[in-house]
Amino acid sequence: MTLTIYHNPRCSKSRKTLQLITDAGIEPAIIPYLESPPAAAEILKLAALLKTPVSGLLRESENEFKQASDLPDLENDAALANWLSAHPRVLQRPIVINRESGKAVVGRPPENVQELLR
Repeated sequence: MTLTIYHNPRCSKSRKTLQLITDAGIEPAIIPYLESPPAAAEILKLAALLKTPVSGLLRESENEFKQASDLPDLENDAALANWLSAHPRVLQRPIVINRESGKAVVGRPPENVQELLR
């Protein structure tokens, strides 16, 4: 099984999710998304895998979201994906993908990753 995790090592949920994956004997591909933000096209793919509009990937509690003066219409997935690519701190975390099965989950709570480990 090949998993990919969009990981923020400073986030306790992200660390716990990564630990659950490695405890299952899987070494995932780790994308430090704050250092290497996903392109807009990848954000659109993530939203599709998660079966959510791009607005479902927003962390609305983040100050960067609350204070954004350049936030596009939340119904415009393409514009919002571009915005998220430029503001990766606002992206939900962690996102874990099993590309083989075409499934993805947000590790909030971390136990959500169990769905991909079955």
